[in-house]
Formats: sequence, C-alpha cells, structure tokens
Amino acid sequence: MNSSRKIPPTVRITTMGDRTSERDYWQQQTPLQRLAALEQIRREYHQWKYNAEPRLQRVYSITQR
Repeated sequence: MNSSRKIPPTVRITTMGDRTSERDYWQQQTPLQRLAALEQIRREYHQWKYNAEPRLQRVYSITQR
C-alpha cells in the first residue's frame, strides 16, 4: 500500500446494538474534507485495480477542415 496516505486507517470495535452511523460522521465533515476522502479512495482503487495513477483519457475531435 502507498505510504503517502493522507487519511490514517482507524479501527473501532462496536456491538451490534451500537447504532452510531457513518452518515452522521460524514455529515459533520466539511465538503472539502469529504471530497478529499473520496479522492483518496479513488486513487487507492486505481492503484489497486490498474497498478497505475489515474489520468485523463485522450479525446480527439476534428472541428474544422
């Protein structure tokens, strides 16, 4: 795994009766923090799935001849 993780991994053991929701946690985060977490997850997925940093695809279009 990449050692440049910005979001530290955490583990919390809870009981089945504990109803604290992840949604509540994410609702307390700022939109910028949520996007940063999403971007980190996306980068980790691409590294795991394709073993490469995601890049934009090339798009070619002829606009005028």
